[in-house]
Amino acid sequence: MNRLTDRTAIVTGASRGIGLAIAQRLVDEGARVVITARKPEALEEAVAELGGPDRAIWVAGSADDPAHQDEVIARATEAFGAPTLMVNNTGINPTYGGLMDLDLAVARKIVETNCLAAISWVQKLHASGLAERGGAIINVASVAGLKPAPGIGFYGASKAMLIHLTEELAVELGPSIRVNAVAPAVVKTKFAKALYEGREDEVAAPYPMKRLGVPEDIAGTVAFLLSDDAAWLTGQTLVVDGGLLLTGSI
Repeated sequence: MNRLTDRTAIVTGASRGIGLAIAQRLVDEGARVVITARKPEALEEAVAELGGPDRAIWVAGSADDPAHQDEVIARATEAFGAPTLMVNNTGINPTYGGLMDLDLAVARKIVETNCLAAISWVQKLHASGLAERGGAIINVASVAGLKPAPGIGFYGASKAMLIHLTEELAVELGPSIRVNAVAPAVVKTKFAKALYEGREDEVAAPYPMKRLGVPEDIAGTVAFLLSDDAAWLTGQTLVVDGGLLLTGSI
């Protein structure tokens, strides 16, 4: 399929896991992709997997750094043309436990990275002329943003905020810019390893599909939402969870 031919995409947090799988799917569908993350070595390896500089380039930096955002948009425009597709995939959760034990400094960093960075990316793309070009934005949320998730409650709260921001942005930026989100359940990545390592069968038992997700499960949904096949979809959060929420679990 070549649904994204000649389009330029930015994918944050894309040196591995879900972000890299999304970048690979976009490249496979014809897009040229700029990937970002903090570690240059991992990004360089990822670009090699994606097919090299004719198909993808990397820019290292923190997703919530405005100067980094400016650099990424400039590099994308220089290499492949002005970006029209954006995937806000970067997310952090450096804490586990109840809200009564939450370090508020850590909470502020979670909101900065998981929510405010996404707004900043969209603001900068909008300022670069995205409304005139037309485009699509995807925010990677979580099922933890849809119902209580003990132990990762503040992470879930940040994803609930991201889901609401998705809806607000869809209203403000339509009709030329579509904004949607995906809400995965547990996906087998290094980021989520603590949630399933050593007990994968037990964790997967409540899922009607009887398995945990893999990054490609999310990548396919994101590619659909970015494509013209989703031309009348905006402000939606597609739950990609193997049916987990149907069982009342999380």
